[in-house]
Amino acid sequence: QVQLVESGGGLVQPGGSLRLSCAASGNMFSIKTMGWYRQAPGKQREMVARITTGSNTDYDDSVKGRFTISRDNAKNTMYLQMSSLKPEDTAVYYCNVRKYNGYDAWGQGTQVTVSS
Repeated sequence: QVQLVESGGGLVQPGGSLRLSCAASGNMFSIKTMGWYRQAPGKQREMVARITTGSNTDYDDSVKGRFTISRDNAKNTMYLQMSSLKPEDTAVYYCNVRKYNGYDAWGQGTQVTVSS
């Protein structure tokens, strides 16, 4: 089992920045990807960014050039640096771990609100 705890969400003005953190614990073997997903009210959960154990990254087109995903393997922590935030980035952001055997773990989510 993997446990994930997100932090760093909050209220920010358009154009501002936030950094989300995801602390992972438990069985961290055979991890395929770690990633950030988000879900806005009335919408489906969508992938924002993913990173492999080899540090290859993948971003949704809507956040390319604005968001940066990274991980600190020594601390079992993943980050999402968000810049130039827009109102449409408002959502609950979830941390995800996916293993090679198909196992998925999710955090409880952290709210990000972009508003003036």
